[in-house]
Amino acid sequence: MDIELQKVFTCAENINVYNCGEIENYSANRNEYKLILDSWNKMISEAHDMPAFGVSLNNETVKAMKKGLWVEFDFNKVYESNGMPYEKLLIEVKEDNYGFNLIRYTKERGYDGRCFYYDLVNKNMSEFYNLISNL
Repeated sequence: MDIELQKVFTCAENINVYNCGEIENYSANRNEYKLILDSWNKMISEAHDMPAFGVSLNNETVKAMKKGLWVEFDFNKVYESNGMPYEKLLIEVKEDNYGFNLIRYTKERGYDGRCFYYDLVNKNMSEFYNLISNL
């Protein structure tokens, strides 16, 4: 299903938070899900969707997820934005980042492939980072 990238996040059935390799799953009926989604939407409200130069390698991404803080939007079906399909979108959350890759996941390729990129336009991830790290 083709959808504008900025709008797809509200379609996530689950939000997974990875903190140093530990995973916590938040389904759409949990209060934390709403808190995460509200903070996310506030952070990206004026963001620019840009072509990403980065390409994700599944093995490297899975290894990197064992460190730091990551958020994954799980859609439980295939969506497509800008001609690129995905079932999940993964983001590394770093407090002082002003932009980030959205790493696509599909059953066939895992986390292999081209990414999306968001430029937060004079904002950083600090508020979102603080919320996620204190859940």
